[in-house]
Amino acid sequence: MRHSAVQEASSQFAGDVAHYLSQTPRQLPSRHLYDELGSALFEAICRLPWYGITRAEHGLLERRAGDVFARVDPLSTVVELGPGSGLKLATFLSARPAGAMTVHLVDVSGAALDAAGRLLAGDIDLVVVPHEATYEAGLGRVAVDGPANGRTLVLFLGSNIGNFDPPGADAFLRVIRRAIAPGDSLLLGADLVKPERELLLAYDDPLGVTAAFNRNLLVRANDELDADFALDGFEHRAVWNPGASRVEMHLVSTRRQRARVPKADLDITFEAGDTIWTESSYKYRADQIVAMVERAGFRTTDQWSDEGFALTLASAHERGSEPVY
Repeated sequence: MRHSAVQEASSQFAGDVAHYLSQTPRQLPSRHLYDELGSALFEAICRLPWYGITRAEHGLLERRAGDVFARVDPLSTVVELGPGSGLKLATFLSARPAGAMTVHLVDVSGAALDAAGRLLAGDIDLVVVPHEATYEAGLGRVAVDGPANGRTLVLFLGSNIGNFDPPGADAFLRVIRRAIAPGDSLLLGADLVKPERELLLAYDDPLGVTAAFNRNLLVRANDELDADFALDGFEHRAVWNPGASRVEMHLVSTRRQRARVPKADLDITFEAGDTIWTESSYKYRADQIVAMVERAGFRTTDQWSDEGFALTLASAHERGSEPVY
């Protein structure tokens, strides 16, 4: 299963490299940042003093997990999309009522699934089911294998919703809504708008860890697709786009150069200053988050915020009361 998943991920990567690097502007989907090395680098980013998202969210989970469980009782199943190391999930689950529970972990990174599984392995009341898959595919499996009794809670934390553009975020939240039943719930973590300097330090840290995370996309292309990207020929750049309310990450060519990607059947020439757009991280106001989840067919139950971060708990509408698109 793992070998098949790795082959599928590499095939998807090759297809996306061929497609997105042929676009104007050149770009690559941010999901490809999270191979084994990328996942490790992101865990390091989360520990940096300039990246406050993880600490703010962790603090909210510690203080509010009990409130969440009280509002979603009786709960039998938790699904986390993108669990990372599993630390946030373990913190959250420590506040749950006694009793057995099934936890589905969905991530494209096998390394992240392994780390989260090891962290949760000591809890004998948990049945942990990993899914090495995209969020959409994993949700489809959970919907098919879901419990006959008890409610389901989907966790989408870490401001991962911010990696979608607004139409994409709306569409993805509707995917979550279709995967669960009326009365089930979503706990969404999202970063809030804050001063530009603070945002840019979070995505272009003085130690260069985020730069290494970004350039690892080229390392991955060289390793998996036999590409010949010159790592010293690209610089990391983070910019705040206030009109779109997003931080953008780019790889910027420092000179005129050629890159070949045989397994993607691609041959590209970069001029100095040409960019590859690798990630967008949208930032929100609290009321925008409420509007977003409610457009997707949820009803907001509670919202908590601190240190520029918000947790929003929402329950799924009855089918007949969902918005029509």
